[in-house]
Parts: sequence; structure tokens; C-alpha cells
Amino acid sequence: MRYLVYLLSIILALISVLLALLLSWHWAWWPTGVFGFITLLGTIDLVQHKHNLRRNYPVTARFRWLFEAIRPELRQYLFESDKDGEPYPRDQRALVYQRAKNVNDFRPFGTELDVYADGYEWINHSVAPKPEQSDGFRITIGGKACMQPYSASVLNISAMSFGALSANAIRALNRGAKLGGFAHDTGEGGLSNHHRENGGDLIWEIGSGYFGCRDKDGKFDPEWFAKTSRLDQVKMVEIKLSQGAKPGHGGVLPAAKVTQEISEARGVPMGQDCVSPSCHKAFSTPEGLLRFVQQLRELSGGKPTGFKLCVGHPVEFMAIAKAIVSTGILPDFIVVDGGEGGTGAAPYELTDHVGTPLREGLVLVRNVLVGTGLRQHIQIGASGKIVSDCNLASNLALGADWYNAARGFMFSLAACRTFPSRIPLKSCSDVTRGTGGTV
Repeated sequence: MRYLVYLLSIILALISVLLALLLSWHWAWWPTGVFGFITLLGTIDLVQHKHNLRRNYPVTARFRWLFEAIRPELRQYLFESDKDGEPYPRDQRALVYQRAKNVNDFRPFGTELDVYADGYEWINHSVAPKPEQSDGFRITIGGKACMQPYSASVLNISAMSFGALSANAIRALNRGAKLGGFAHDTGEGGLSNHHRENGGDLIWEIGSGYFGCRDKDGKFDPEWFAKTSRLDQVKMVEIKLSQGAKPGHGGVLPAAKVTQEISEARGVPMGQDCVSPSCHKAFSTPEGLLRFVQQLRELSGGKPTGFKLCVGHPVEFMAIAKAIVSTGILPDFIVVDGGEGGTGAAPYELTDHVGTPLREGLVLVRNVLVGTGLRQHIQIGASGKIVSDCNLASNLALGADWYNAARGFMFSLAACRTFPSRIPLKSCSDVTRGTGGTV
């Protein structure tokens, strides 16, 4: 049975040849070519020594891989309901695509959710709603030590690096940020020319690799940082301790992907793997972190400076809060990233089982800051899975002041493709309602 398809293809190829030669049935050359090709594949499978499955099941194993490749699409379009699918169900993906294409996103006949099921969440409304605000939802980020506070939107573009995303994607995201009045986080891959091309507000993320502000040994370079951070387009500086998709892991951009542009933006040599270490060299203690925050704020001319983390051991964040109290050095903001975050690639163990989920981490950070009397001095950002206002509102209710989204904006890029000037921004770049602006 292992060779059944292979043997049948040989037999059918021979029959087709006989029909073509002996009976002059010229149409028989077509099945001859088809079955001959299948026979060739089976022969290759038999003689190769790289894949045992193909050698033991010539031709048949290839069908298995074919079905395995199309299985997600078959499941998505034939078997899943609108509420199924991970990490984003079909109805959430459809919502982003509809708004990105500027088509009707209203739905008839009511919700498909079981509103009496365990885990169902809802938002209470008021019988006396206030008039809709036309000036957008914004908050001011910057504490006592901040000389250049920033008025930020409650929804911004989360960290996605140039190198992980193409130049066109970076330019499109930043153009949307410019015209929509929200901020674009650079990611830890450095501040490239593509980030600056359209003039959108930037949050410069500094990771453990110090890309865009490092010396030849990979250590933090204060002079390079000061020069770049003082650009008018840079509105805030964010130190990345960890991210939810792969907390404590670092990363590697293979040498083959380190182009001339990436080399210049990150300050790394071409022809070598670009390594982002799992930990920082500029500090190693909570107090050291705060000293680094203070240093970056001073070097940037007093711009809002804080850090991002995926919460791990609660006692470690409590130690940071204790250091804030003891040193008196206040970060302007803290961004909490959830363990459900996405990335270009990460080990299975980290993606599925390491890192505190956003809501748990957000509640912990908020409660610790309240308990230490710091909450009124430090703004809290959040990033995780968001594609609608309901996602945003639920996390704001748990203590966040603003929200960063990444994958939703990636969906909108794929759906929109271009930025025609006549399309409203909320349909082409914004994944939720309420931020206003046009492209």
C-alpha cells in the first residue's frame, strides 16, 4: 500500500503511451505527461535520502504535505465560525479589513455571542450620554522632571522595527501617524530614514542592542543618542526591558537580512548576525534602570522617558517601585506588554507559556503604583491584542492611560495597500473609531 499511488502512476503512464502509439490516440499524450510527471516525482522520492517519509511513501507523502499546507485555509473558510480562530477570530479580522477598505462595517440581527455564557464581558452604557467629542481623545505624558511633555493619543502604533517590517510598511504607518495625530513606536531596530520621511510623531524605543545609539562594541553611545533624540519628530523615549511575545529572550536578525540600510540605521556591520541581547549592558539593577531613565531624559532635552516590560516575577516590579521611591527618580511612563503579544518569530515555549497576560500584568503594575503613592506621577501604557474600541476601553478601565496596537495596523496595511488621499484615515490606518483625521 505504501507504493500504491506510485505504481498506479507507472501503469497509467504506460497505458497512455500504448494508446498514443498503437491506436494513434493523440489526446493520450496529455495523461502520459501527467502520469509521467507523477512517476518522476515518485522515483525521486525513492532514491533521495533526506526525507524518510518521502522514501517510504513516494508521492503519497507529498499529498500529506499539500493537505497540511492548505489545512489552515480549509479550517478558516469552511469550518470555523466568525467567533473562532486564533490569535484573532474571523470577525475581528473582518472588522479591520472593512474599515481599512472604507466599506460598511455595520452588522444586522444582533450579536452572535452567548451573552449568558461564563466569561462574557460587556460595557455599561449611560442613559444620559455626553455629546461626541470632536477634538479626539488625548492625554499628556510627562512628569515633574520632564521639560517637553507630549500630548498623546489614547491609541498609538506599537513597536515594530524596520528590518522586521519593510521600508514601505514603515513609511505607510508613519504617514498614518502623521495625518491621524497619533504616535508611531519605532521598535528596537533603530530610527531609520523611513521613519522620518513622512514626519509622524515617533516614540523611540531603545532595546538591549542600543541600535541607532551604540558604539562599535555594542555599548550605549550617549553622543549618538543625544543627537537623534533631540530631533523634533522624536516625542518620547522608551527603554525596552522585555516584550510579551518573547520575554527575556532577545533576538537575532540573520546576516543575510542585514542590508546597507539596516546597517546604517542600527549601527551594526554588514555580513554579521545582528544580535539583540537578552539583557542590558547599561544597567543591571532597579536603581541602575532609573539612573538610565534619568540619563536619557537629560540627553534628549527633557522629553518623556520611561520603560516597557512584560511583567514577570511580581517582586521584581515591586523592587523597581521601591527604587523609584528611594531614589526619587520618576519615569514619565511605564508600558505594560502582555504575554499574548505577537512577533516575527519566537520559540514555542515563550510564545505560549512565558510572560504574564496583559490584564494580569496591568492590574499588578497599577496596584503597585497606587500602593506606593506613585500612580498620580506615572502614566501607564498598555499593549496586547486590540482591534476595536471595546478592547481599548476594557484595558483603560483596568488602569491604562493609553494603548499601543501592532497587529491590527498590520492587518490594515495588508487590506489597504495604498493611501489614496480621499480615504478617511479611520478607514485606512486606524483600526478603531474615534481618533479622527484623514489621509
